[in-house]
Amino acid sequence: MDRLVFDVAHMLAGGLVLVSFVMLYQDRLTALLKVYALHALVLTASVAWQAFVQDAPHLYITAAIALAFKAVVIPVALLRIIRRLGIHREIETVVGIGPTMLAGMALVALSMVVMLRVTPDADPLAREDLAFALAVVLLGMLTMVTRRNAVGQVVGFMALENGLVLAATGAKGMPLVVEISVAFSILIAFIVIGIFLFRIRERFDTVDVQALDRFRGDRR
Repeated sequence: MDRLVFDVAHMLAGGLVLVSFVMLYQDRLTALLKVYALHALVLTASVAWQAFVQDAPHLYITAAIALAFKAVVIPVALLRIIRRLGIHREIETVVGIGPTMLAGMALVALSMVVMLRVTPDADPLAREDLAFALAVVLLGMLTMVTRRNAVGQVVGFMALENGLVLAATGAKGMPLVVEISVAFSILIAFIVIGIFLFRIRERFDTVDVQALDRFRGDRR
């Protein structure tokens, strides 16, 4: 039974890393949002499994929040935003897909080396889940910095936050009040981001960050 617990937990955490790579590979907004929804579904399954393993009922609420908001509400709302903005196009990247994927693999290797070395006395399950979680966080950051489109950067930020949730649940969970406050903070931030994107579109007729930088240079 212990072996099964260990294997399923690592399969789900490793699956989250794999979906992060799929997200990093996407070059179209609609595909990116669909992969993010899958990312949130895998996170939901991982949190629910940790709730079962740790006998922590409050983590089932965390899983429900991830399923409802991260896997359904946020992706659907963002899809509606990009359709209203009329930005059904490819996402411009700072570097090519090949170098980006190589950088992602290097970050995953770095995560494993660093986390496994600094937590030698930790519980084996929590220790390796934290290594996977750090990899998800770093891949989310990489998604943010390699995308010139503001929507792509927002998705990268939300993927990063998924990694933080995975880390918190793997490390025997967070207090329920903290989880709920984080969820509401994310919803508020999402509303602000939506308004922000509409304002950018109205003012500059684009959400391309490079174009906004050029406009700023013209004003100087």
